[in-house]
Amino acid sequence: MARMNIIPGRGVALVEIGDARPDVEAGTGEPVHGPGRSKAVYRTDPALVVSYLPDDTVELVELGHSAGIGTEVYLDDVRLTWRFLDDVVAELTALGHTGTETDIGYAFRAGFAIWSMGSRHASELDPDADEDDGREIVEGVSVAPYAYFTER
Repeated sequence: MARMNIIPGRGVALVEIGDARPDVEAGTGEPVHGPGRSKAVYRTDPALVVSYLPDDTVELVELGHSAGIGTEVYLDDVRLTWRFLDDVVAELTALGHTGTETDIGYAFRAGFAIWSMGSRHASELDPDADEDDGREIVEGVSVAPYAYFTER
C-alpha cells in the first residue's frame, strides 16, 4: 500500500504550514476545487485540502483516506487513515503521543488530528461487523500546530 507521511505540526513533504500559494501550486498544480479561495483541493493521492490565510500562506493541511485502494496517510510506521479510530488512538498513545478528544476525533499535541465524519460503516473494514456497529473509521488527517485544534 502506498503511503504519504505527515510531518506533525508542519504538513507533508509537498506542502507545509506557512508555504505561499504559488509555491504550493508549483508542486501540486492548480486546484481542482477552490482556486484562489481560502480552501483549495488538489488532485493528489490522497486528496490534499489546503486552507490558506488571507495572505495566501498555508494555515492547515488536510488529507483524506483512499478507502484502502490508494495512498493512505502515515505517521512514521503507523497508518492513520482507513482504520478504526480507536485502534489508531491506542497505537499512537502506546508510542507516547498524547492529545485530546474532539467532537469528531482526536487532536494530538505533536500537531495533527485524526477524524471521522461518520460517513463510513465498520463493515467496510470488518466484514463481520453488525449493522449497529458504531466503530468510527478514520476518514482524514489534519496537520497544523496543536494550538490550531485547541483554540477554535
